[in-house]
Amino acid sequence: MVFKRTNVEEQLQLLKRKQQNEIAILNDVRTILEQDDAKDRKIYEALSSDQTSSCNQFKFELLDTKNIFHIDQIKSICIDYRLRFLDTKYFKGELPYEAIIKIKQLEKTHKTDLQGFKIVAPSKLFKLENADDPLLFAPIGNGYYFLIHKWGNDLHPFRKLLMHPFKNIENLAITTLLVSIFVTGLIPDGFFGNQDTSSQAGVIFLFIFNMIGGLVIYYGLATGKNFNHAIWDSKYYKT
Repeated sequence: MVFKRTNVEEQLQLLKRKQQNEIAILNDVRTILEQDDAKDRKIYEALSSDQTSSCNQFKFELLDTKNIFHIDQIKSICIDYRLRFLDTKYFKGELPYEAIIKIKQLEKTHKTDLQGFKIVAPSKLFKLENADDPLLFAPIGNGYYFLIHKWGNDLHPFRKLLMHPFKNIENLAITTLLVSIFVTGLIPDGFFGNQDTSSQAGVIFLFIFNMIGGLVIYYGLATGKNFNHAIWDSKYYKT
């Protein structure tokens, strides 16, 4: 068996081509990563931008209709659960990278740069201007929004019930009335005298109703609170 002699020049050329290929691959990977980082930065800039937009150039045939919502539907949910629907620039919570990935996928699929992002979340998650379950939206147009991503924990199961009194003044008045009746019923018989009369019970109820109503009004004025329908899209803190 005869072995072929080794040509050092050929081996040198092979090594050179191999290293050049490796360098080219590394350069390609570096370019892809740099482009990806640049895309991420561009998306983060759009999320924190002061510029607003009411529409994006989506390809409607490629949109998942179950993720399309009208502004009236979003408003209704915000009022029921006392949530805010504001530009992402006000959001002070941590935006998960999964949301960025979904934005990039949407932009690639629809061949567009998305803008005008908004988030539905409780007030405490926003850094609001002063004179638990975020949803990220992008505007489609004509009052419609596309749900891009949801993260975090679900809302407390009783949040809607707990926020019901704050929907409007009628609900607050009825709640105050019911609580006053309940507290009046807790007062034991004969607490204010040996004999209970309907007039005495009426006086006690009026006293408790005025006391609770006064506390509600004082709390509302002191903290600058407002009803759900007035704050769902407000960027001001004391509402």
